[in-house]
Amino acid sequence: MEKFKARPAPDHPRLVALAEERTRVAEARAIRDAEREVRRQERLAREAEEELRRVAEELARLEAEKLAAEAAILAEEELKVKQKEARDARYAARKLRRR
Repeated sequence: MEKFKARPAPDHPRLVALAEERTRVAEARAIRDAEREVRRQERLAREAEEELRRVAEELARLEAEKLAAEAAILAEEELKVKQKEARDARYAARKLRRR
């Protein structure tokens, strides 16, 4: 009972000051948490933009490689056609000489 009576009243200035300090600390913590969340969201947005840019560059690179490969195939086919025409011309000339 003595211990209970020795406690200060809830409206004691020291207890009021402690409660106010706790409130200020909690508010400051909430502000820091909100700022941290904003920074995190900004970082995530930057990372998403970077990933989008990287994927777009990769797609452009793949498309360029595909076009280059198609051009190489067309050039090779064109070369084969020219070689066949030359071979056919030689064959025809040889055939004409034998007559």
